[in-house]
Amino acid sequence: MPRQVESEHRSGPRYLASLEVKAEWDEPGGAHVVAEGTTENVGPEGTLVHLPRHLPQVGSRVRLEVLGETGERLQVIAEVLRIERHPGHPLAALQLLGETDEWKGLVWEPAAPRVTPPPPAEGEEGEGEEGEGTEGDDVTH
Repeated sequence: MPRQVESEHRSGPRYLASLEVKAEWDEPGGAHVVAEGTTENVGPEGTLVHLPRHLPQVGSRVRLEVLGETGERLQVIAEVLRIERHPGHPLAALQLLGETDEWKGLVWEPAAPRVTPPPPAEGEEGEGEEGEGTEGDDVTH
């Protein structure tokens, strides 16, 4: 029996980010669903969202509204790539269908970790003290 192997085609790093979202989609039977949740992580062309009450079907289209870290609202259309039906934490992986430039500028880039450089060293204190010792300090028997 042939085994189907799925490969991921990520276009950049994903950043952990918990942003409020509202997702809307139509069920195959015609029902319109509106669900609120949060992002788990964001990438340059998609996101993983936690929707606690209801998940869309794989392959369906979702209108996603995201409240960015600085308060901007962005609406995008995404396709459901996969779902994780974990009872306590259901997730949907979404890939954007367009609007990626806006997404990158308003959602993905602001979610990037910020690294603060260490403060400048004052004087030369402390240099050369590490590693100084006498021979035989690390003797094991």
